[in-house]
Amino acid sequence: MSLRVAAVTFDCENALTVARFWSAALGRPVDEADPPGASEFFARIPGGDGDPMMMFIKVPEGKTVKNRVHLDLDADDRVAEVERLLGLGATHIHDRDEWGVQWTTLADPEGNEFCVAEHT
Repeated sequence: MSLRVAAVTFDCENALTVARFWSAALGRPVDEADPPGASEFFARIPGGDGDPMMMFIKVPEGKTVKNRVHLDLDADDRVAEVERLLGLGATHIHDRDEWGVQWTTLADPEGNEFCVAEHT
């Protein structure tokens, strides 16, 4: 098979704001080598160590419905990571305990949902 995930792309109103949130959340730096002025329309977090690049692209329309695709993140300490992400600007949506897994659904500063789970 020759396919692999090259990037996860977020449509957003403010590319740099959303990129900085995810940079802080994942401990991966925003690429500062992009051309001057590009951050108004585009930002990225380079991939590496098996992680795909993350791209953030300004679009004219705002988010209106639930994501059809979202990130599922695994944490050693879900409760601590959720608190940290809330401090970075995430919004709590709900907590779930189903199928032997506990997870929390959050939204980034522009409302893109993602889940944080602790798989034991």
